[in-house]
Amino acid sequence: MSTQTLPGFDLAKVRADFPTLHQEVNGKPLVYFDNAATSQKPQLVIDRLDQYYARENSNVHRGVHTLSQQATDAYEHTRSLVQQMINAQHQHEIIYTKGTTEGINLIAFSFGQKYIKEGDEIIISTMEHHSNIVPWQLLCERTGAKLKVVPIFESGELDFEAYKNMLSEKTKLVSMVYISNSLGTINPMPEIIKLAHERDIPVLVDAAQVVPHMAVDVQELDADFMVFSGHKMFGPTGTGILYGKEKWLNDLPPWMGGGDMIKVVRFDHTTYSDLPHKFEAGTPNIAGAIGLGAGIEYINSIGYDAISAWEHELLAYGTEQLGTIPDIRFVGTAKEKASVISFLIGDIHPYDAGTILDQLGIAIRTGHHCTQPLMHHLQIPGTMRASFAFYNTKEEIDRLVEGIHRVKKMFG
Repeated sequence: MSTQTLPGFDLAKVRADFPTLHQEVNGKPLVYFDNAATSQKPQLVIDRLDQYYARENSNVHRGVHTLSQQATDAYEHTRSLVQQMINAQHQHEIIYTKGTTEGINLIAFSFGQKYIKEGDEIIISTMEHHSNIVPWQLLCERTGAKLKVVPIFESGELDFEAYKNMLSEKTKLVSMVYISNSLGTINPMPEIIKLAHERDIPVLVDAAQVVPHMAVDVQELDADFMVFSGHKMFGPTGTGILYGKEKWLNDLPPWMGGGDMIKVVRFDHTTYSDLPHKFEAGTPNIAGAIGLGAGIEYINSIGYDAISAWEHELLAYGTEQLGTIPDIRFVGTAKEKASVISFLIGDIHPYDAGTILDQLGIAIRTGHHCTQPLMHHLQIPGTMRASFAFYNTKEEIDRLVEGIHRVKKMFG
């Protein structure tokens, strides 16, 4: 495997922590380049899930017995880890969800119910994931509000002047992706938020593709809301986080009713729990939240500086090596990019290329990547996408390049 050049970062040791990487697919050693869809899990996360179900299995917040206390402590420990990771001011500003999609839907429902009316405007961008488009469309259908879309340049960079001119007294919320899952573009989120706040417009940040790769400080960003998923950051599926400023979360109505989000229930009225439980109705994904905590601890053990540095090397090397392939077209060439490379090869359909690469043991993502409006804007059906994590190697990139040459040869 690659000999890494980063002090304190042992790539071979890191790879040994991820059991999924050490297998063959179709008789070939697995190359996993689909990290933007979901990341692999280190053994300690898998073990933590097993420990909960084998020794601690109990409901949280509802029992005085030992197992319930142990489960509650572990469950709330993850909330503390998330608070520290994103530097939230208060632990109760951390709301558990089942993923980025649920977090956006929660805000679309609760914020929309209280603040959005006919004629109001919500701003998103052309490069948004479906999960940051459809909930706002549904809200606009319910209320008569309008969805405004910021255009992008051919490079995949946001048209910031267009965004600036789109803000008005009608704008009630900006909801935008920090890093594009399809293009790898890193948007100028501090400036996006600053400009909105000059007009007292709150901003929701889709950070699903950020937290696996680089540190985020919500207080420094001054984000009003931020959402992300656990399964993309080496934790279990069905886990996610909504961060919200205390003033907003206290002000918004709950979006689900049930157990654990109430103080007193009577048939004539109900009073709701304080944060964060107001937004956490029902028995949660306890094991998932505890496993997410293990994933965060794993990230902390490596450090975002090392993660970002190695992934930057992989991005640079991958872009250089793939760039040697005749007829390649990169889709998304922003100056500021994360470790995602989307591309097309001549007239070869992405699905055909992806199927052949799979026979060579190479897992990439093909298609529209849940960004159909973006692909429509670019006038393409989809792309091939290789997305890297810190456990990937330059040798794996070499195998991808060799595989694409095989694809090209098969299609003449």
